[in-house]
Amino acid sequence: MATPQTRPADQYSPLYFLASLGAGGLSVTFFMFLMFWVPHKGQPVPVFEDIMAAWAAGNPALQAAIVIAMAGIAFFTVLNIKSLLWNLSAYSAFKQTDAYEKLRNSNAESTLLAMPLALAMTVNALFIVGLVFVPQLWTIVEFMFPAAMVAFGLIAVLAFRLIGDFLGRVLSKGGVFDVTAHNSFAQLLPAFAVAMIAVGFSAPAAMSTNPTTVAAALIISTVLGVIAILYTILAATTAVSSMLQHGTAREAGPTLMIIVPIVTVLGIMFIRQDHGLHTTFDGHSTAADTLTFLTRMISIQIAFLGLGAVVLKAQGYFNDFVLGSKTSPGSYALVCPFVAFSVMTHFFVNKGLVAAGAVAKYGTAYWSFTAIAIIAQIIAIALVLRLNKQHFAKRDVVAVPAE
Repeated sequence: MATPQTRPADQYSPLYFLASLGAGGLSVTFFMFLMFWVPHKGQPVPVFEDIMAAWAAGNPALQAAIVIAMAGIAFFTVLNIKSLLWNLSAYSAFKQTDAYEKLRNSNAESTLLAMPLALAMTVNALFIVGLVFVPQLWTIVEFMFPAAMVAFGLIAVLAFRLIGDFLGRVLSKGGVFDVTAHNSFAQLLPAFAVAMIAVGFSAPAAMSTNPTTVAAALIISTVLGVIAILYTILAATTAVSSMLQHGTAREAGPTLMIIVPIVTVLGIMFIRQDHGLHTTFDGHSTAADTLTFLTRMISIQIAFLGLGAVVLKAQGYFNDFVLGSKTSPGSYALVCPFVAFSVMTHFFVNKGLVAAGAVAKYGTAYWSFTAIAIIAQIIAIALVLRLNKQHFAKRDVVAVPAE
């Protein structure tokens, strides 16, 4: 008789939606190569025609970058969608179990927000795939923006229903929220989800030429962005108090760096809004303003990357849950900070330093800073591949001998 096999992911948690999120985020890191290295006059982002023109006229280094970028986008978007579909199926089955009811009546109810977070990332990833691989897409883009906003609107409804259920339960009656188990930044997941939806809504603000579309994108993304910021501040403040009293929950240690992706998505949202205000409503900010803003954003990220690294090292988290044999669905929260830091570094270098004239594009300083972004990207790729192997590879079930 064959030995029965199982895998850690069979013990389902909504946090596995972060596996889909991380893969989708990696597709964005590869798009940064095209965004900042492929000329794209006439629109704010490169499209298929720009990429093909750059390939035809480019040197071998640029051609290699284009191949790597397109392959990376294709691979990680497929992985993103595959993981999302698996999660939706597993989540549907999970809802029929007693474990789901237990989760809905605990602090961990907020982990359900990983679903709208992953859904919003997939919409963003699919838009990138359209830009990169679909010819003539830009000719119908004004019709796509309202459709994308409807999709993000539906995801926002789902997110706020889940947030409403959670806050309605814990704030309407005392004693149902375990403050002693609030010793991590796990409760910032709803803020991250709302921020991801906000950055999706902000895309038409930067890319559309229709004033009504731009205004709607500006207003809705601002409302969602402000809500995300308020939620982040309140949840983080109360969590720090609990961590100081009880220490950081070991399996939730990676959440200490969740501020990093929140800062990236909100930072991109503000940049998109600023571009829309400039091109459509004659609002102007200088390159120096953008450099200052991005420097402040990346400073926050460095602070929380450092905090997370210190705590995770003290807890021996990597040795146990990444390099060792132990598994925790929360380990996927490690991917997002490195993805987000990589993306923000690209923006800091190109929209900040280069645009302000602080460094020359493609000079020594430029590649030195860009190398930091690429190193963070490589770490994120290694984490995704390692964690997928840990959590989704089948293992033989070892029989426990009778006493």
